[in-house]
Amino acid sequence: MIISVTSGKGGVGKTSLVVNMAKAVADLGGRVLVVDCDLGLANVDILLELAPSKNIQHVIMEGERLEEIVVSVPQGFDVLPASSGVAELTRLDNETKEILLEHLQGLWGRYQWVFFDTGAGIGDTVLWFNGLAHRIVVIITPEPTSLTDAYALIKVLHRHQGKQDFWIIINEVNNRREGQRLFEQIGRVVDRFLGVKVHLLGVIPQDRNFSQAIREQRLLIEGWPLSPASQAVREIAEVVFGWRSRLGKGRG
Repeated sequence: MIISVTSGKGGVGKTSLVVNMAKAVADLGGRVLVVDCDLGLANVDILLELAPSKNIQHVIMEGERLEEIVVSVPQGFDVLPASSGVAELTRLDNETKEILLEHLQGLWGRYQWVFFDTGAGIGDTVLWFNGLAHRIVVIITPEPTSLTDAYALIKVLHRHQGKQDFWIIINEVNNRREGQRLFEQIGRVVDRFLGVKVHLLGVIPQDRNFSQAIREQRLLIEGWPLSPASQAVREIAEVVFGWRSRLGKGRG
């Protein structure tokens, strides 16, 4: 199952959530791969304190095999790292997309769950990766710009990729009530103007330990397993773990 984790704007905690969810799903017994899809501005390797010698750049530009790029991390899952500071990789032509897709299809059959950590926004490469996913998870925070940009992303994915269902994580809220209110707010708008379905995947409370974990290049659910945010991530992972059994019912 391919799960794309995306956002309308940057700075919403997307990559941190991806690696923590990957760990939580792996802890439940899943074979997990995280693909850093922000091809020109990699972040996954930084959060996990990795120093890969090769990345997706070597596949696209030098013909390396993806299997030789994948890194197994101590947290119990694998990572396909991206490059940083390579502008050419932010704009993939159709031929390059076809080559990369062929490589990816040969790789992700080895895993039960593949997490795409996409870039933010509505760029062509972001939309392309989202279009490949079985499930699209959109991260939203209480900031007004996060809500408006998330709506724009959902609109573009619906109109250009034909996506009808979106799973929402509300991050960095004071409490679940606030998260539920924000979810209902965006739900009303997308239902009225787009006619698509949104589903609340989870609400993650503000947690200063998240920032501390990023600074220390640690996973929140490892360093602070009893924090409310860690518990929320594990609850989300349990839902995600159950998705694969329903994969045959169609793409979302």
